Amino acid sequence: MSKILLLEDDKALALGIEFTLMDEGYDVVKCSYAREAVEAFNSEVFDILVLDIMLPDGNGYDVCKYVRKKSQVPVIFLTACDEEVNVVLGLDIGADDYITKPFRVKEFVSRIKAILRRTESNNYKPKIFRCKDIVLNAETLEAYKKGHDLALSMQEYKLLLLFMNNAQRVMSREEILDNLTDGSGEYFDTNTLSVYIKRIREKIEQDSSNPEYIKTKRGFGYQWDIKVERE
Repeated sequence: MSKILLLEDDKALALGIEFTLMDEGYDVVKCSYAREAVEAFNSEVFDILVLDIMLPDGNGYDVCKYVRKKSQVPVIFLTACDEEVNVVLGLDIGADDYITKPFRVKEFVSRIKAILRRTESNNYKPKIFRCKDIVLNAETLEAYKKGHDLALSMQEYKLLLLFMNNAQRVMSREEILDNLTDGSGEYFDTNTLSVYIKRIREKIEQDSSNPEYIKTKRGFGYQWDIKVERE
């Protein structure tokens, strides 16, 4: 499931876009302020950013500039500023597309799909995940703590990558299981998941009975509780 960051201060429009994208199967994180978008970008991994320009606490151009210092994740500007100078500025600072309001919903979704297809073909994904003394290399499929190999099984590695790729976001057990089994949901149950998480905690936590990284959210699921840097 592709994850989209939507920065739009018009609440009615943002809600409509969110429903449309979710109906298309996307995971949407919605923000109304530039500072919220920057915080979300720093704490989660997104496949595409949709940014309004005129915002209560700044503008989408500055958000895009900040993002481009750290990432090549695709950016679409969605704005009423349709003058050529605005379009050129948006593209020059690193946007992949520029859509002016009002817009046709089907065209908007089609443009998102087209950009995601291009980025997937270019294999855009973070390669290194760092969190305090833990480093996961998604190219070599290895993970280390304080420079020592964690010696993870493949399922443990996939689970650790899933957590670090969704840092500081609560995930339900069902979502975790679907990701581990590519949506089939037929190889693992919640008891098996609990065993895998216990094993990972024993390898990464200072005290597995009082975990620092993987927190249990009673009645719902789990959360990787610490910010992760991605390269």
